[in-house]
Amino acid sequence: MMLDQDRFFPADPTTRSIARRLYKEIAELPLVCPHGHTNPAWFATNEKFTDPAELLVTPDHYILRMLVSLGIDHAMLGVATKDGAPTNIDGRQIWRLVAENFYLFRSTPVRHWMDHTLETLFGIDAPLTASNADKSYDTIAEALQTDAFRPRALYDRFNIEVIATTDSCLDDLQHHATVKDSAWKGRVIPTYRPDCVTDPDSPGFLQSLAALGDLTGEDTFTWQGLLGAHRKRRKLFIEFGATATDHGHPTALTCDLSPSECKALFADICTGRATSEQKEQFRGQMLTEMARMSLEDGLVMQLHVGSVRNHSTEIFKRFGPDMGFDIPSRVNFVHALRPLLNAHGHDPRLSLIVFTLDESVYGRELAPLAAAYPCLRLGPAWWFFDSPDGMRRYREITTETAGYYNTAGFNDDTRALPSIPARHDLARRIDCAFLARQVAEARLGEDEAAEVIVELSYHLAKRAYRLGENP
Repeated sequence: MMLDQDRFFPADPTTRSIARRLYKEIAELPLVCPHGHTNPAWFATNEKFTDPAELLVTPDHYILRMLVSLGIDHAMLGVATKDGAPTNIDGRQIWRLVAENFYLFRSTPVRHWMDHTLETLFGIDAPLTASNADKSYDTIAEALQTDAFRPRALYDRFNIEVIATTDSCLDDLQHHATVKDSAWKGRVIPTYRPDCVTDPDSPGFLQSLAALGDLTGEDTFTWQGLLGAHRKRRKLFIEFGATATDHGHPTALTCDLSPSECKALFADICTGRATSEQKEQFRGQMLTEMARMSLEDGLVMQLHVGSVRNHSTEIFKRFGPDMGFDIPSRVNFVHALRPLLNAHGHDPRLSLIVFTLDESVYGRELAPLAAAYPCLRLGPAWWFFDSPDGMRRYREITTETAGYYNTAGFNDDTRALPSIPARHDLARRIDCAFLARQVAEARLGEDEAAEVIVELSYHLAKRAYRLGENP
């Protein structure tokens, strides 16, 4: 077997034994998936996945970026160009290409996730290589033709309790309606993502504003009409089970302008000729407006910042976004969040979960802020740091200041359905290892560590995202 039962546990025998005992406490707990990017259409239609490459390779930007960095073109991995031209590369060719180059992923989280997926889901007990590419492809392809590998069956098999998708504020939510109206008991809920109408740099921003107006009957080219439209759309999302919003901004800037200043700023934004400074100010004001709306309707806010999106203009023009060219950047939180926190940071109705790609701010800014403001929770190590060492560093840097209970538990943040159990298992093992060291060094009692690991693996996420029980 590829998977060692003690993987990611400390090498010291005494500490490893503690980690094993802690892991037994949570190994079978349900998976709570409060933030991710799985496709709701999978669960609505429940159709079979086409082939191994379509399921495991083409939609995974972690895999794409590594292979592209070594000179393999996106088209060779089955990614269609923006003009929709076919790639003429079949799934077996793609799988062979990945297998031939799978050694590139040694010691990366992709390797850990893929090994776990291949072994536990498909019974493949050896790493991918050129010599076993066809055999493993056939094994997976055969499995995908069975009902046991349809999306709803995988949801049940993975012991998922709830999974949240991330949906544009313009989405018609028809897939969620189909799931809701079906006899299936799975809980698939939307998340309100308004970036297309809160970020003036989003492609087609003015057209999106108009579309929002058409959906809501509001004049979205007026300030009050824009806010009214958001309130209506948020209400609809809540009717389909949403408990959170999500905001992907380049920075954490928030603003708290007067109503007259907001109207003037938005008028300039609507001309399509606003300056960079005005666009940034508008994004910051919209975060504060979203916080105010959360006071009214209870939706939890998520703020993901620190990514320079689509760094390669050439790749973006050819293939579009989410192709592996989003790069981490520095972020300031102390000054940037102050307007929002001064306005609403002590209101018990607000919950704000913050994610960053700038590790340097964990200890200097985010942990102290979360340890002070009641509304603030730290999201887990995100994206590039959703890795064994990244998660370990997160705990080491934040725990002494923020503790465990000012964090939001774990979320897998994935587009790849089969990798969800692997990601949760890895996070649970890293937390067990961290807590085992705390116990071995007499910083924490083992009975306390047993309580904490259940919180980190299950309860914190449910509370942070206000998920409650399945309605």
